[in-house]
Amino acid sequence: MTTITCIEDLRLLAQKRVPRMFYDYADSGSWTEGTYRANESDFHKIKLRQRVAVNMENRSLATTMIGVPTSMPVALAPTGLTGMQHADGEILAAKAAEKFGVPFTLSTMSICSIEDIAAHTTAPFWFQLYMMRDRGFIERLIERARAAKCGALVLTLDLQILGQRHKDVRNGLSAPPKPTLANLINLATKPRWCLGMLGTKRRSFGNIVGHVDGVGDVSRLSEWTATQFDPALSWADVEWVKKRWGGKVILKGIMDVEDAKLAANSGCDALIVSNHGGRQLDGAPSSIEALPAIADAVGQDIEVWMDGGIRSGQDVLKAVALGARGTMIGRPFLYGLGAMGEPGVTKCLEILRNEMDITMAFCGHRDIRNVTRDILLPGTFPT
Repeated sequence: MTTITCIEDLRLLAQKRVPRMFYDYADSGSWTEGTYRANESDFHKIKLRQRVAVNMENRSLATTMIGVPTSMPVALAPTGLTGMQHADGEILAAKAAEKFGVPFTLSTMSICSIEDIAAHTTAPFWFQLYMMRDRGFIERLIERARAAKCGALVLTLDLQILGQRHKDVRNGLSAPPKPTLANLINLATKPRWCLGMLGTKRRSFGNIVGHVDGVGDVSRLSEWTATQFDPALSWADVEWVKKRWGGKVILKGIMDVEDAKLAANSGCDALIVSNHGGRQLDGAPSSIEALPAIADAVGQDIEVWMDGGIRSGQDVLKAVALGARGTMIGRPFLYGLGAMGEPGVTKCLEILRNEMDITMAFCGHRDIRNVTRDILLPGTFPT
């Protein structure tokens, strides 16, 4: 049995167990992957101030995100094709998140449907919405999220068009995988994954197939999605979604102070500083580099969160120090899911919690809500 000590251990195990096209889908960026790599490497440049002879007893990582109590300032981000990392992946991740006391967010492009998650969990989960040209479909999605008692909508703003991800093009990404010779050879080396998939009926986009006029099966799906992402998305559409939903709305994909001000003025409840994991505009700054200016500009007016590049509890702590009220993780929990299923997601969360807890203590703090930039060495972090 492999001893798991850190997120990197989970990544290496997932790489062995998940078919190449789905592992590469999760663990890649667009074009040169420069922004994808910077998301992670820019965290390493930020240095921590170690303090000694301070009381480290009775530490707490508990906080809230849009008023939702969380055991630590972390939520599971919406990730497409999660049910292709492991059979019934979204259900397993949602169950792990609920038991751990952190929010789970379901992607529009998930394999398991909104109804699947509602049937297997009791805590309200969040639903991530992509703006499609088919407004009737969007209205029905919002109604389905309401019927499932979702606690918030996460509206993704940075996928009006799709960034080119070279690995997905080379691998001929599809769900389920096409029976090409290369795919069949690769699948033959992943018996655990194949057995899991044989045991489930959930192998395509559960929120879309059967819910869109003319898309009754997988063969029509790619044709539909290729034409559906709406390049005309505007702040008027944000207002439309907000009114239609009537509940809490979180805006994902903010990387610029001007856009952050517009987000704050929109009346939404939180924004996520995010470059889509380096999967859209290659050459954009890392999320952690963009965070401080946005937090300084609008942090008094709207909750500011961030995602992208988090691979440790120390990274979460650094983000909180630089103004994030919360963080979202995508790849770390996908590595855990691909490696070990639900226990792997739990292991990921345990790793982050323990690293954050110990690091916070070394930096002289006992309550995550009191952590500020004073835990960072001046000159090592973006301002």
